[in-house]
Amino acid sequence: MFTGSLVAIVTPFRKGKVDERALADLIEWQIAKGTNGIVPCGTTGESATLSHDEHNRVIELTVEVVNRRVPVIAGTGSNSTEEAIALTKHAKQAGADGALLITPYYNKPTQEGLYRHYKAVAEAVDLPLVLYNIPGRTGVNMLPATIARLAAITTIVGVKEGSGSVQQASDIVQLCGDRLTVLAGDDSLTLPMMAVGGQGVITVTANIVPAEMAALVKAFADGRVADARRIHFNLSPLFAALFFETNPIPVKEALGMMGKIDPELRLPLCPMAQDTREKLTRALKDAGLI
Repeated sequence: MFTGSLVAIVTPFRKGKVDERALADLIEWQIAKGTNGIVPCGTTGESATLSHDEHNRVIELTVEVVNRRVPVIAGTGSNSTEEAIALTKHAKQAGADGALLITPYYNKPTQEGLYRHYKAVAEAVDLPLVLYNIPGRTGVNMLPATIARLAAITTIVGVKEGSGSVQQASDIVQLCGDRLTVLAGDDSLTLPMMAVGGQGVITVTANIVPAEMAALVKAFADGRVADARRIHFNLSPLFAALFFETNPIPVKEALGMMGKIDPELRLPLCPMAQDTREKLTRALKDAGLI
């Protein structure tokens, strides 16, 4: 259902408020450059520091601007199941095509707890759901066997697999088959994960090179493996540069250097250190982006 290059879009701020004009302009640029879907209010969108009103407004604005041209998969995860249900209900009411739900963070549920969490959301809201597994952020790894259990639920249609393990992605594909779409959660593993059956990526890098990320995914999907490999190696310096510091610090700095947004962040995130900013600048110059 959701395949290709799906951008985990940043939330631009200006003077402490969501910069709606800049966000709308970013969305238009993404669609014009071939991005296959927009994912607002994820980690890259600084969902953790958005108020509920801001969170809801960002999703509403994204749905409005996209206007059904590509899918909108709204980030609605929480470490509280009740809150995740409430956010997902709003996303459905706003007209989102699906929801992306991170594994509950900090409380470190068991595998059974993870299963019951997602099952509760699926039973409460009739909307296509994409699981999001990123143990480096949440402190818990959702195992392939748990994902396979969840894939039996009709409205759970995909997983953003961010464990950093191609083997785990392979195991998920093997266990779930056509019941579940596997999307890369690490940009640098997009190509390797597609090689074992993934069908795309929810990507940070597309924020700055949307056409190139879309081309990478399409090339592999079309069977042009050598082209996909060439694009992968061309983008590898950017994959690294955008994680010199915690995401989304570098990508917002990059978009600021490109003149797309004011690179304002919310505490506890802060501007890049001088040395890493210089390295990011060199990477962007080498890529011809500034």
